[in-house]
Amino acid sequence: MRSRRTRMLATMGAFIVALPIAAVISSPASGAPADTAPETPYTLENGVTAPTYSYPDAIRETVWVTAPDFDEDGEPDRIAADIIRPSELDGTAEIPVVMDASPYYLCCGRGNESELKEYDSHGNPIKFPLFYDNYFVPRGYGYVAVDMGGTARSTGCVDQGAKNDILTVKAVVDWLNGNADAVDADGNPVEADWTNGKTGMIGKSYDGTIANGVAATGVEGLETIVPISAISSWYDYDRYQGLPFSFDYPSWLSGVVAEERTERIDCSAKLAEMAAEDGDETGAYDEFWAARDYRDGVWQAEDVEASVFIVHGVQDTNVKTPNFSRWWNDLADAGVDRKMWLSRVGHVDPFDFGREEWVPTLHRWFDHELMGIDNGIDREPAVRVETAPGQWVEDGDWPLGTRPVTLHPRTDGSLTLGLRDRGEAGFVNDPLQTEAQSVVAGPNPNRLLFTTDTLQRDIRVSGEPQVTLDVSHTAATGQVGVALVVYGEATRVSTQGDGAQTLPTESCWGEATAADEACYFDVAQRRSSTPLQVISRGWARLDGAGQHDVTVDMTANDLVVPAGHQLGLVVVASSRNRIVTVDSEPTPYDVGLRDTAVRLPVQGEPPTFTAGASLVPTLGELTAGTLADTSIEFRLPR
Repeated sequence: MRSRRTRMLATMGAFIVALPIAAVISSPASGAPADTAPETPYTLENGVTAPTYSYPDAIRETVWVTAPDFDEDGEPDRIAADIIRPSELDGTAEIPVVMDASPYYLCCGRGNESELKEYDSHGNPIKFPLFYDNYFVPRGYGYVAVDMGGTARSTGCVDQGAKNDILTVKAVVDWLNGNADAVDADGNPVEADWTNGKTGMIGKSYDGTIANGVAATGVEGLETIVPISAISSWYDYDRYQGLPFSFDYPSWLSGVVAEERTERIDCSAKLAEMAAEDGDETGAYDEFWAARDYRDGVWQAEDVEASVFIVHGVQDTNVKTPNFSRWWNDLADAGVDRKMWLSRVGHVDPFDFGREEWVPTLHRWFDHELMGIDNGIDREPAVRVETAPGQWVEDGDWPLGTRPVTLHPRTDGSLTLGLRDRGEAGFVNDPLQTEAQSVVAGPNPNRLLFTTDTLQRDIRVSGEPQVTLDVSHTAATGQVGVALVVYGEATRVSTQGDGAQTLPTESCWGEATAADEACYFDVAQRRSSTPLQVISRGWARLDGAGQHDVTVDMTANDLVVPAGHQLGLVVVASSRNRIVTVDSEPTPYDVGLRDTAVRLPVQGEPPTFTAGASLVPTLGELTAGTLADTSIEFRLPR
């Protein structure tokens, strides 16, 4: 059997040979003489830019853009930007840029196959991770892969989403638009005279987070961003209403992504400063976190000028869903043009959960936003949601037509639409209790469980549920965790592997060279039959002993809950393996039911219920993939 690379090159080589010679040499605008410079850098086929230019012959180069002195060594920082662009258009047409700025190009890799950048013996880039260069460069785009400041071949010191991370990448956008300086490897000035100054940023996780942050600066020339599984507020990544997901995370992450940098710069002072100022002990939102907030902190959603195409998995327990839902709403308030895909998987790129639909959609999006082609994508439904495995619906906005349905817990363990219960319910904190133990049937003094009767018809839950609690405790610092559960056997997207499974087959997306192929392992959605699903979670810190009226804004979701299923509310104190334990004692907690309620965002008419047997399983009935295998141990947003 031929190797993966040999098979791919044979396929792509045949494709390149088959291209019309005239199309490879030039792409004049309709009606323009063939011997004149093209007015546009593309040829349209079936309404989209066609692969007209040679990928093997493309110009590959590196420039170092000048940025502020974030590592405080007395010299401006130098930000490495690796560039690939069509040689046929050099000096004849100005082209737009697709950019992926990342901290992971040398330390950790990009994509499902963890690809790294590669260079020849002279330091010239020969391999760009992911398919973006292979696919878009032949269609008349430039592609720029930026080493975020403090990583790989860039100088500076990483500061987990603050000024270094954002402004070092902004400097590259400025250079592409003629508003910053750059040099080549020999120190000679370099101008981006080959681009029209229009940039579109894309990236998953940390990469998409950088795109969010750069957009929030309002930088000129950034036309669109495509943040995938991305962070919009690092507080909402590292914290949940005053509770950390882990200790000293900002300094740890900043150190990890800088480990494989080519220039050994001492950033220990910056890391120590971050560890001292991150506020793990209080969990408070303060200046440290405002500097890492792109919605309403130092950076503002109202300053975003670029259009935004959000992609997120509603089962993402890494970059949790408030990062997309609150960003989406804040962008709406700012009047930003928006589009969004929501899938049922976890922290997974759309290239890996639906590339057959994703690549053509992304292609049309960049054609519209960067090439200025009127292909109608802006007039299509703005939102596409997978409300059940493999079942996608489209809407004009999100959430669409929901109303809050209020459910009240009662002392008999029910969760009803009826009158409030004036009684109390109590439990004892168990810091070793797992989520699996807390959501199943059986006597359990360490949690509260309230369930509805069975649903008489399907309902669609869309948005952020909310729980208000009247809770009392005796700890100096208490905590509470809530989970909204759907009970009932059904085929669901598994939580194992974030709901994605890599297959042995491959598909190719673009042109290639011997060093940079365009074929990737296919990925399938991992599904399994499970007796329950946790559809939303939330936590809150309770400072001081006594009574607390607390509202927990839970993680967003969008799904159809089938008829015949039950809804459940679980209340605990500590949540082992999900959030840092601040109350490690067997503290009693009391919940006053009169002022405790669940507000559920439901589309259409309120749910109706009918009495039936309980669907809550025992612990032994849980199956693999029922609950997300998460841990409060450090995890990379990648």
